[in-house]
Amino acid sequence: MRTSSSRRTPGRTRRTVLAAVTALAAGTALLTACGGDGADAADDGTITLRIGTFGSFGYDDKTGAKLYAEYEKAHPGIKIVESNVADGQKYWDTLKLRLSRNSGLADIQAVEVGYIAEATGSSMADKWVDLSKNGGADLGAFLDWKVKQATTADGRVIGLGTDIGPMAICYDKELFAKAKLPTERTEVGRLWAGDWSKFLATGRTYQKNAPAGTSFHDSASGLFNAVISSEPEQYANASGQLAWEDSPGVKKAWDTAVAAAGGGLTAKLRQFDEKGTWNAAFKNSKFATVACPSWMTGIIKDQAGAGNQGKWDIAAPPVAGNWGGSFLAVPKSGKHTKEAAELAAWLTAPAQHAKVFAVNGNIPSTKDTLSSAAVVGAKLPYFGDTPVGEIFAAAAANIRPAPISRWDGQMKTFLTDNGILDIEQRGTDPAKAWENVRKLAEDKIAR
Repeated sequence: MRTSSSRRTPGRTRRTVLAAVTALAAGTALLTACGGDGADAADDGTITLRIGTFGSFGYDDKTGAKLYAEYEKAHPGIKIVESNVADGQKYWDTLKLRLSRNSGLADIQAVEVGYIAEATGSSMADKWVDLSKNGGADLGAFLDWKVKQATTADGRVIGLGTDIGPMAICYDKELFAKAKLPTERTEVGRLWAGDWSKFLATGRTYQKNAPAGTSFHDSASGLFNAVISSEPEQYANASGQLAWEDSPGVKKAWDTAVAAAGGGLTAKLRQFDEKGTWNAAFKNSKFATVACPSWMTGIIKDQAGAGNQGKWDIAAPPVAGNWGGSFLAVPKSGKHTKEAAELAAWLTAPAQHAKVFAVNGNIPSTKDTLSSAAVVGAKLPYFGDTPVGEIFAAAAANIRPAPISRWDGQMKTFLTDNGILDIEQRGTDPAKAWENVRKLAEDKIAR
């Protein structure tokens, strides 16, 4: 899945120092939370395999597909412990620190697509087990482009695909009705079909009749991510080199997000914020729409809660795109790499992809599962009779992956958390915010 990231703002000394202290403390906490090197073995021979994840992968035994319990039952000598972090950027920053030290690593580490080019690059490629030769995964089962993304220059596969993130728009039917907008998903999709500017126009219509205390959209940063996910050129050029300043995709996403923020169409929220403000806004029905890659359905279910079941529906997006998707990788430094590779292969096999989708809505990255009746015909209880599988499978068929660079994830963070969020929450002039992002990229990204 795809998450937002930690905040870093240039040009403000006190806030920069505080942010650095907070990030250091958070990194230490994350390292502590994951324990040692994942080398646990009990006196009775039981092996504990630790999995480091972020966001919602849908494997867990509490709200997910209970895959850990299923695997442990079939493998009595294995115990699985997941360490989960909400914030994807902090997760990645801490994972890089662990990799540099070969210490504190889980046996399996999730890697988000925005960072997979860095993970397969020259500085990290040798840190991972080659899963084309270990664990027994059927690489032919995955979408070809998904395997390619996780393949190093010399042909080693360092990650197995979990999900992909075909886009839709999730909307609150009750809020739409109160704002005198259509509520049937096909009609809703027609409101903005083919053009993100139509989405903004719908937002302006909503705000004219908005129920008190609500906004059309949750977050300008989230909207940025949705728009850029639908663009053929994003942060990198065709050669995989970072080229964000000249990217038409970045410009369109930036302009759309800035227009939403400036037009008062958003609730001014930071997605995945540590205080839980965004989560609480789901529960309290504070916004009517959220850009909705398939994995977002699980977040809506968990955060909007039982009291809002049946209120949310899913419509086609203005333009098809792919936001997010991840991989499971096995660090070489682990003491149980054989068992970890086998578990990673099992968790990402087609049968398990289908189970996760049925519970969490994460769209599989395996070809047969993606087109199977179990996925295409699926509905999620939280969304009632919405043909969830049909909507996202159709969106997935139109995905055309954009080139990615090793800096995509970092650049996304700078543009959203340091640029758009400042515009949205602090009223920073867009030109100044853009310049802040440019200076931050020059300072932090070595090219």
